[in-house]
Amino acid sequence: MRTWQVRDVMTTDVASVREGTAYREIVDVLTGRQVTAAPVVDGDRRVLGVVSEADLMYKVELSGQPRERRIRPDRHRREARAKAGATLAADLMTAPPVTVTSDATLVEAARLMDSRGVKRLPVVDDLGRLVGIVTRGDLLKVHLRPDPDIRRDVVDEVLRRTLGVRDGVVDVTVHGGVVTLTGQLERWSTVRLALRLTRQVSGVVEVVDALGYAIDDAPRSALRLGGGMPAGIA
Repeated sequence: MRTWQVRDVMTTDVASVREGTAYREIVDVLTGRQVTAAPVVDGDRRVLGVVSEADLMYKVELSGQPRERRIRPDRHRREARAKAGATLAADLMTAPPVTVTSDATLVEAARLMDSRGVKRLPVVDDLGRLVGIVTRGDLLKVHLRPDPDIRRDVVDEVLRRTLGVRDGVVDVTVHGGVVTLTGQLERWSTVRLALRLTRQVSGVVEVVDALGYAIDDAPRSALRLGGGMPAGIA
């Protein structure tokens, strides 16, 4: 079963800047390319950091304000003041960068974005060189997969190839990424596996369980959630 990777959705024509790129030039790049951030790279295209609209806004936000006299200003305020006075990408960027490789799965990329609190990830090769960028919006593209493609993966990869279920035993319908499985399988364990693997198919939004089973081989401690009743039990 094919799992979508970052390379399937990333943008390869990336707007980037160099360490010595001036503030005004960075603004020109972001506005001209209609992006909200740009990786900062060295001469070998290795990613050093990311400069975003948020980094640039400190100059607007704090312009003309008197410097606050605090005994111990917090880290955020110190960084904000430093960036408000910065003029080059090297001093404006957020570093070190949070990056991802093109062979990472979309799930891995999404979890990395969430855990690190970022909206985009520069995509790098094994040497740390920039090869693309992936955003939250890019990760959502997987849910634009056509329903027939999703159904084909469920039928061919999950049921037929992985579980060895004969054609016609399980009816698979897909509407708006919602997959409904209807039919009768031999074992409870096979039903649970079919549901779990179907949920892992790229583009699946939800799985509706309308499956039954003939043999209840569930562990006694297992909690029954859906999956139908054993054959012959009302």
